[in-house]
Amino acid sequence: MSKWKRIASFLMLAFVAATNLTLPAMGHRVQPVDIYHRAWQLVRDNYYDANFNGRNWSELEHKFDSQIKTTADAHKYVKVMLESLNDPYTRFLDPRAFQDENDAIDARIVGIGINLTQSKDLQRLIINRVIEGGPAEQSGVKSNDEIAAIDGFNATGMTPDQAADRIRGKAGTPVQLTLRNSKEVKTVNIVRQQIQIKAATWRLDKSTNIGYITLHTFISNDAAAEFKEALRNLAKADGLIIDLRDNPGGLLSNALDIANMLLEGGAIVSTISRHGRHTDIADGSPVTHQPIVILVDNESASASEILASALKDNGRAIIVGEKTYGKGLVQEINRLPGGAAVHITVSRYLTPSGLDINKVGVIPDITITGKGEQERVARECLKEKIASLKPIRTSSRELDLALTK
Repeated sequence: MSKWKRIASFLMLAFVAATNLTLPAMGHRVQPVDIYHRAWQLVRDNYYDANFNGRNWSELEHKFDSQIKTTADAHKYVKVMLESLNDPYTRFLDPRAFQDENDAIDARIVGIGINLTQSKDLQRLIINRVIEGGPAEQSGVKSNDEIAAIDGFNATGMTPDQAADRIRGKAGTPVQLTLRNSKEVKTVNIVRQQIQIKAATWRLDKSTNIGYITLHTFISNDAAAEFKEALRNLAKADGLIIDLRDNPGGLLSNALDIANMLLEGGAIVSTISRHGRHTDIADGSPVTHQPIVILVDNESASASEILASALKDNGRAIIVGEKTYGKGLVQEINRLPGGAAVHITVSRYLTPSGLDINKVGVIPDITITGKGEQERVARECLKEKIASLKPIRTSSRELDLALTK
């Protein structure tokens, strides 16, 4: 059995990764019940907890056979089976959701260019990111706007996934959003387009010579390369602020690659599965030695937490902001016959200092709320660090060599 890439992501609007799967031989017609049995087998062989969270997994193998007549039946009972694990990250993806996630990995989606989250009372849909240059931004949509309705349907109590189902559609077709903020309620008509997603954006504050890199997601195959390009452009900055706020995670490989660019050595993360423990170690060839401050909040999850804890525990960066989300589990995704897929939790992870942050989060060195205040404190911390050190700046030539590795 071949495996899908490991992901470390907090799934809000769906983020994933993909590889190969051994499917039935050519000419073999897949029966609906085969889809269910394949999902059962994948969990049996790969789920990180050999006790299946206390569930008797064997009794589920043939429990629904007589009720599975169609593909829709198979999908229904795969969901029922996975939900019995009481693990929100082990879940079923229908073919459309699976395709959406592959598009996200390829850094292209058809949509309007927003990320959503829910209010703490789970009643309001809040836009927490508007993709620069996307259809939503062009229509005047702002971060922190609340979606009150989608095409006339009341959005109160709607989950981000349910909202995404309504917002998705073919390129060139419109969707109507009713938006609410502190100043007004307005309705906008937005035409869906194919959007190229930038995982990393950067800017230089010339007044302080501080570089800012915002990592929006780790899901794109281009995330690590975009981060390297940001480092190249900021090679002459005195220090870096790396913003992981509102970053739900993504590919574990991206977190490892980016940590390698910044660490001179030491452990990055340890993953523990039913098959043993594996520790990833920095290769000792950092791209930059610039001092770093990391910004995090309670939406920084999984791959974001891996990177933040690796830099914190190795003394490479100061962490500023709020306690992170607390997702210390890693998933693989496996394609099922017929084009659907399943996420399966295959391991838990520990930080370099040996902490299990699942449902706990990474505790910042300096805890502070409010985005503006977090940024102010991060700047002051970085200025102090710059003043106390003589930064070893990376030359463009050194960075060119690092980028070719």
